[in-house]
Amino acid sequence: MKLPSVEYEAPGTVAEAAGLLAEHQDEASVLAGGQSLIPLLALRLARPALLIDVNGVAGLSGMSRVNGWLAVGATTREYQAEESDEVARSVPLLAAALPLIGHEAIRNRGTIGGSLAHADPAAELPAVALALDAELVVRSTSETRAVTAADWFQGYLATARRPDEILTEVRFPVAPPGTGAAFHEVARRHGDFAIVGLAAQLTLKDDVISDARLAFSGVADVPARARDAEDLLKGQRPSQELFEEAARLAAASLDPPADLHGSSEYRKRVAAALVRRGLRAAADNAKQNAQENAEERQ
Repeated sequence: MKLPSVEYEAPGTVAEAAGLLAEHQDEASVLAGGQSLIPLLALRLARPALLIDVNGVAGLSGMSRVNGWLAVGATTREYQAEESDEVARSVPLLAAALPLIGHEAIRNRGTIGGSLAHADPAAELPAVALALDAELVVRSTSETRAVTAADWFQGYLATARRPDEILTEVRFPVAPPGTGAAFHEVARRHGDFAIVGLAAQLTLKDDVISDARLAFSGVADVPARARDAEDLLKGQRPSQELFEEAARLAAASLDPPADLHGSSEYRKRVAAALVRRGLRAAADNAKQNAQENAEERQ
């Protein structure tokens, strides 16, 4: 299907992009990777009067480590982050999730900021951002502000970004020593959106869980944090019994929708299984990382 007729602008700076958004607001859509927007245009599910192509905007791509954060430019391609040694070292949960996004061709064009701005609750990156308490930086013609992931996701495909703001950067906290992470999901086919997905991260100190983070995709109209299960895990030693109880608590907190891919009860059972699986993998990774760090210090 052909795309509808639409005006097109390709600003060269963030200020120019913000100016266009201030002028056109709800009549404009931002084009980054286009992996979600172009199909919506083709199906006439989105009808903006103006496309603002930010691929040529200076300073919107790249990664840097600053004051305990890994700052990722909004137009950084997912494959760039996937292949980055800095991402693997600094934000292991992000590194674990990236290979599961669609197919390689999708990740070659898709952007970190684009996925989070689109805010599909079945996607991987929103769950990662929520689990890690990431910050999303947006800029308008009058101000720059940082929004926590907990406040960013406001409903199905709805975020805290105002019509005159452009997402410029995503900040992920650098994982402390002894951290292990895993991202697991169940989908009908490789590359499909997950029926349920789980972002899991544990930090161990002297074989005790000092920090635990769990966030689901595909179980609500926004990504969902399993805070009761996180609280249970903190201060405990990893064990199969502990992970079983965490899985029970996490699933009990969910009220997922039913659709042609599965009932609500099926999604809750999948969620519990993913918690058990994800916590085991994260704990194993954390122990391995702690051992490697100890060997490096010797």
